[in-house]
Parts: sequence; C-alpha cells; structure tokens
Amino acid sequence: MAGPVAFRCHAVLLINIFVVAKRAVAGPTFTTAWDVVVAIALLLGMLLARSMSLTAQNRVIRVEEKARLARLLPPDMNGGENGLLLGQYVGLRFAPDDEIPDLVRRIHAGELKSSGDIKRAIKNWRADTLRV
Repeated sequence: MAGPVAFRCHAVLLINIFVVAKRAVAGPTFTTAWDVVVAIALLLGMLLARSMSLTAQNRVIRVEEKARLARLLPPDMNGGENGLLLGQYVGLRFAPDDEIPDLVRRIHAGELKSSGDIKRAIKNWRADTLRV
C-alpha cells in the first residue's frame, strides 16, 4: 500500500512544480520564483525521506537475515558473512525457516543470483507485511 500512495504523492508534487513554474513564467515575481524553489524542495525532501527509510529498512533486513541464517544454517555453511548480497538477503526474508538451507546452497552454487530468482524458488511464501 505504501508504494502506490508514495507514487501518487510524488506525482502530485511533480505536477505542482510544473503548475508553479508555469505561473512563474507567466508573471515573474520574487514570490512566484520562490514558489518554484519551494515546490522543488518539497519533491526532493519527499524523495530523500523515502530513500533514507528504504536504506534503514534494508540495513535491518540484512541484520535480521544474517541472524536467522546463523541460527538455521549448518556450521559448514554458516561463515558469518555467508557471501550474500543485500538483494539475496531481501529475497530470503520471504522464505520459511525449513527452506533456508537449500536456498542458500543454491545461491552459493550460482543457481539463484537475484532477489527475484530466490522469490520464485520459494515453495511456501512467508509474507512481509511491515514494509516501509
């Protein structure tokens, strides 16, 4: 739900830039120029806020999945870092505990490379309803 709402807000702020810019071109004053600056700042602020929240969420996902892998993987596969990329951790978060060892083996074998590959390989989906 956050995705479509965020997109609509971004679209409204982008349209607002064009509306105030048109007004500034039609009647250039300090106020109309300032309106353009504020409109651009609002859009950039929203984009930065979204970017920061997603970065924080990705860091949390990485930490949570590393802890889960440390708990679930056999000692020969659990080398702390596991050599996984962020996208692979993101894909694994949808997998139930019993599918993790096989999925990590397939990742290390090069069979599953991207988050999408991992998500398609999951047999019993575990929903994540707390996305930012």
